[in-house]
Amino acid sequence: MTLLLMLIGLLLLLALRVPVSFALLIPSLVYVLTDRNLTIGTAFQQTVSGVDSFAILAVPMFILLGNLANVSGVTDKLYDFAVAAIGHLRGSLGYVNVATSFGFSWMSGAAIADAAAMGRVQVPAMVQRGYKPEFALGVTGASSLIAPMIPPSIPAIIYAVTAGVSVGALFMAGVVPALVLVAALCLTVWFLTRKQEELRLPRSTWKTRGRTAVAALPAAGSAIVILGGILSGVFTPTEASGIGVIYILVLALAYKTLTWRKMYRTLLTSVETTGSVLLIVAAAALFGWVLAREQAPQVAANLILELTNQPIVFLILVNVLLLVVGAVLEPTAAILILVPVLAPVAETFGIDPIHLGIMVIFNLLIGLITPPVGLVLFVLSSVTRIPVPTVIKGILPFFVPMVVTLLIITFLPVMTLGLPTVLGFM
Repeated sequence: MTLLLMLIGLLLLLALRVPVSFALLIPSLVYVLTDRNLTIGTAFQQTVSGVDSFAILAVPMFILLGNLANVSGVTDKLYDFAVAAIGHLRGSLGYVNVATSFGFSWMSGAAIADAAAMGRVQVPAMVQRGYKPEFALGVTGASSLIAPMIPPSIPAIIYAVTAGVSVGALFMAGVVPALVLVAALCLTVWFLTRKQEELRLPRSTWKTRGRTAVAALPAAGSAIVILGGILSGVFTPTEASGIGVIYILVLALAYKTLTWRKMYRTLLTSVETTGSVLLIVAAAALFGWVLAREQAPQVAANLILELTNQPIVFLILVNVLLLVVGAVLEPTAAILILVPVLAPVAETFGIDPIHLGIMVIFNLLIGLITPPVGLVLFVLSSVTRIPVPTVIKGILPFFVPMVVTLLIITFLPVMTLGLPTVLGFM
């Protein structure tokens, strides 16, 4: 009965547009205050424990890294190289959009940052060269979901801390699914532009390709620094975040694109984003502790086992649940609420927590482009000043590659577990 009341309270607060952190905190505090065996000190201790983690330190650093890369011109270098390399193909700017997002993903662990950067640069460029606004918005929104799959991934850090798994293993587990998503998006671009011969750019000279490749090399170096350090064991993912920030900062100073005003705004934006994320993490820690105290995982396991004892059916049910939740909750909040319940149940079905993690993350990322609360939709609308209904119309065809990628992730565990196993993370 207590669990039911807490969930009803949470849903009511969310329906009233109360911020997610307070929607999690209020029912939890009511629970603590009405239990004679608990004190407010207990609530404080559990709340603080949610952010008292070395791995969590990577979140603000990777947020800052992505924002620095965004304002320092790194994105422009990647974009110029992609245009020079594949601009002569039919529908080339669609491929350029995906390729640039893939390159930027190694520096940005958040879809919102990718959507803001790519939307501001690439949507106007595509429309100017004859692409329909709907197509430009659709491919930009869909390709922004690559960022949280590729390390450094902020949702991966949040899941790893919540589920108690290796951040490095989860980072590596997302690489192959991200490549599958890139391939699926490129096939969709080909299909949608296959009859439009006018969507080509003049073939770049080898001199231009070489010049843009050299200019893009320092940007690509961030991926080598971050991943190389983690894979070689020189530093942890958390330490890699700090090294990555220093690398991009040096790069920005070398480009002479980072003014004091831009630096101030970048730091301010990073602090605001970090504050909102960590406040949710702290509130969810108390909420999760209450759920565990009331044996919510065991209750959920019993309910699901009454429905099915087949792992495949369980995975299908989880996918449906996450797609619905992802449409109304941002990934960080959804991970913190659901993973403490789903992970123990998945374990009873013999599902690897790393496999479950990538599945959970990608499901919730689809929610970022799903109405009514898809944050990427509103970010694209804001930076391009194009109405949200037009953005939604453009996104719709790209749900096909998203669903195909989700099915591959769900039913082929080797796609997620293969690379971390080969690299010795599992």
